[in-house]
Amino acid sequence: MKVTIDGQSIEVEPGTTILQAARMIGGEVVPPAMCYYSKLKGSGGKCRCCLVEVAKGSEADPRPMPKLMASCVTGCMDGMEVNSKSSPRVQEARKSVTEFLLINHPLDCPVCDQAGECDLQDLSFEHGKSESRFIEEKRTFEPENIGPNIQLHMNRCILCYRCVMVADQLTDDRVHGVMDRGDHSNISTCISKAIDNEFSGNMIDVCPVGALTDKTFRFKSRVWFSKPYNAHRSCPTCSGKTTVWMFGDEIQRVTGRKDEYHEVDEFICNGCRFDHKELADWTIEGPRAFDKDSVINQNNYTRKLDKVEIATEDHILIGREEDRKKISMAEIPLTEEDIINQKSLGNNG
Repeated sequence: MKVTIDGQSIEVEPGTTILQAARMIGGEVVPPAMCYYSKLKGSGGKCRCCLVEVAKGSEADPRPMPKLMASCVTGCMDGMEVNSKSSPRVQEARKSVTEFLLINHPLDCPVCDQAGECDLQDLSFEHGKSESRFIEEKRTFEPENIGPNIQLHMNRCILCYRCVMVADQLTDDRVHGVMDRGDHSNISTCISKAIDNEFSGNMIDVCPVGALTDKTFRFKSRVWFSKPYNAHRSCPTCSGKTTVWMFGDEIQRVTGRKDEYHEVDEFICNGCRFDHKELADWTIEGPRAFDKDSVINQNNYTRKLDKVEIATEDHILIGREEDRKKISMAEIPLTEEDIINQKSLGNNG
């Protein structure tokens, strides 16, 4: 099937969603996604960040779809034409969704461990506003201890359901979920039971905001001060393929390896994540490839930079070598003309 997104066409298999087709094309046409996760079945359709405009339904039925569609759950049709970033309707809708997500979100970025790798930060940077129209009191929740390894900040949660799905699909004993309804909805274990299954740490990796963070990394450092390296170890529970975040020779935290859309390639166990922080435990493969627009990537040696050449005229450099010798160098005495010039400058001053 042929589908066109923002003027770029691609052939896709039946059953491919618009978001998946956009990711195959890549670049600016890819809609943002806060709830969709390709590794989790049933994810998507909740955050409404990935809305697109379907200008042509298909070759068989070329009528446009009257409403904006969630690209993560809308399948492609042969001949479909989609407007993503090129549509003013889509841009306005994304701004509205971003404003809605930020209504109850606290301004915790200066102290949040997710800062610098937060999907909501990226979304608000591109589609957010500099001021808020919300004057009511923000929704807040009482702190809850959900275990020794994971810190829950419910005030930051956007209810994407990723953490619930990863616990459902990776483990047999999920003990947390979304409690209550509407404005009171929250992630909780209900009976204050600790989340301690072997793959519970993956909840941290799939969380798009700072609602679930690593207690062993809490307030240790900002992510852009750490150097991430791909590493592996022999692990009987998982693949053992991880990213270790190092500050000098210290491994400050361990995470799963993520792709350009911040999705984990392979889920890892809690043993690799929390219990092995010694450099001798890992075989370092090399620096991790960064996102193009990541704060971690600024001026990083893994980026391909063009050589800078400054074109100057020849006469600009005349006399520079002689000046360099005369500055604070006693072995090159001043001439009589230099002394006269210095005296005349002093008298003029």
